[in-house]
Amino acid sequence: MEKIDGRKIAEEIPIIKDIQVEKEVVWVNPDKKAFVKSAKDSELAMADVEDAELRLKRFAPFIMRCFPETRDRGGIIESVLTPIPNMQGHINEKYGSELEGRLLLKQDSHLAIAGSVKARGGIYEVLKHTEDLALEHGLLSEGDSYEKLADEECRKFFQDYTVQVGSTGNLGMSIGIMSAAVGYKAIVHMSADAKQWKKDLLRSHGVTVMEYESDYSEAVKHGRELSDQNPKSYFVDDENSRNLFLGYAVAAKRLVSQLKERNVAVDAEHPMFVYIPCGVGGAPGGVTFGLKQVFQDAVHCFFVEPTQAPCMLVGMATGLNSRISVQDIGLTGLTHADGLAVGRPSGFVGGVMKTMLSGELTIQDGKLYDYMRDLLETEDIFLEPSACAAFQGPVKLNKSEELKRYVKENGLSDKMDQASHIVWATGGSLVPEKIREEYKNTYLV
Repeated sequence: MEKIDGRKIAEEIPIIKDIQVEKEVVWVNPDKKAFVKSAKDSELAMADVEDAELRLKRFAPFIMRCFPETRDRGGIIESVLTPIPNMQGHINEKYGSELEGRLLLKQDSHLAIAGSVKARGGIYEVLKHTEDLALEHGLLSEGDSYEKLADEECRKFFQDYTVQVGSTGNLGMSIGIMSAAVGYKAIVHMSADAKQWKKDLLRSHGVTVMEYESDYSEAVKHGRELSDQNPKSYFVDDENSRNLFLGYAVAAKRLVSQLKERNVAVDAEHPMFVYIPCGVGGAPGGVTFGLKQVFQDAVHCFFVEPTQAPCMLVGMATGLNSRISVQDIGLTGLTHADGLAVGRPSGFVGGVMKTMLSGELTIQDGKLYDYMRDLLETEDIFLEPSACAAFQGPVKLNKSEELKRYVKENGLSDKMDQASHIVWATGGSLVPEKIREEYKNTYLV
């Protein structure tokens, strides 16, 4: 890895100076292109997203059998889209946000099985690997119902195989729980910032949890090395996985019917803004990729990261992607947003997002708890603090000079009263009551 001179980079790229002193910043992506042009730059396309969607449909009977709580949706793991007008009124009054249009919450926080956005990519990748093995070893023939993969004979076969992943928490839960359900030996390598309750939950599902004193990148590195030593082990690589990425992207296809049900139009006259918390980048990158495939130039996607760990912002603003970490510019990477506590971004995601992402915002840890309480008080919906990072987008949209300029330069000024704003809630439903109470009473200066 090349040696990075943080001081030199800060002199060359002014925003880095503000990031170094943990200042909240707004960054508008100068490399964003019109969808037609950005689509040409990408190796992935809508056909890849559709392929992933069909695979999840094939697995629906298997998922229903293993997880009865998914029966009411026919084995499809999907979350609701909820209008949150009380929260919109509240942020306008409390923070002077002046947000027009409609504010909605995409509740991946309440997805079945894993209770987070990671239920999309993580579960998809485990199922894709399962399908590959089953076809290769004759457990599945064309036309078979995938429900048979839950039979004892198949489970016995999968018990000889191992699935491993490095995680700060939520990805580990989705990979671990689904891997154990299939029959795999599941090992999750967890960094120091992973919450104890997440480790306990995994162990209750029969998952082996390996704990590290170091950060996320080190946990991933050790996990990968251990997996490489075992020919029957499969490592889920959050930093570079196309399968994870496509699992997240499927969300956009399913959003179409939900928007119609809510009478939300998305087109040139009705822009849609989407705000997503970002850690290593896989989930927000995959969701954004899918949204751009479906809604093209009518959707404007923004990531939100903690001021102590804005790895994707640092990677994209410098153009160095995974070749730079937040530690290289003097930050610790330590944050209350445990799900976003990542020091080095995915180079793969940074490359795909280069011409698609509209921009990034950062948020101080204290506001995570403030927004969490705001939502709970106004809408009676609980999200974990990491997920609440996304509210920084709608709060700042009309207050930040950079974002006001973005709206103007994209010809959206006279369309904002017709806009929709989606806060992508990434996790929270599995948080134990005791921890929820602790969060509710956490105030940071």
